[in-house]
Amino acid sequence: MEVRELGHLVLYVRDLERSRRFYRDVLGWREVAGEVPLGVAAAAFSSGRTHHELLLIEVGPQARPVPPGPRVGMYHFGVKIGESDDDLREALRHLEEAGTPIQGASDHTVTHSLYIEDPDGNQIELYIDVQPEVWRDDPAAVFAPIKPLRL
Repeated sequence: MEVRELGHLVLYVRDLERSRRFYRDVLGWREVAGEVPLGVAAAAFSSGRTHHELLLIEVGPQARPVPPGPRVGMYHFGVKIGESDDDLREALRHLEEAGTPIQGASDHTVTHSLYIEDPDGNQIELYIDVQPEVWRDDPAAVFAPIKPLRL
């Protein structure tokens, strides 16, 4: 067996409409139309690369929050949002206009990244690959020391 690509991510959310607005209106993901099975409150999103890359399933307001700090499980997920720092600057402007707090900004040598949280506290890395793609010539660059990002 060989993994070819990460196909999709499924997140439980407290409030589907709140999360739907965030992923659609703030991040610009396209919602996939379709009938959701009876009794399931869910929404799917795609960048157009595949049938869906993100599925949200509502679990209600009583669901436990994502615990802070180091824990077992997902730390964050990353989405590539462009090809250049100009794309990242545009994303930063858009996020600020939408009132989305920036949790961090890092130069990872192979990527330049902004970090935000969704309405349920899941951390999201918005990134561009540094051009030319450093990691293709030097795979070890993935583990280069993290530096502050200067946009």
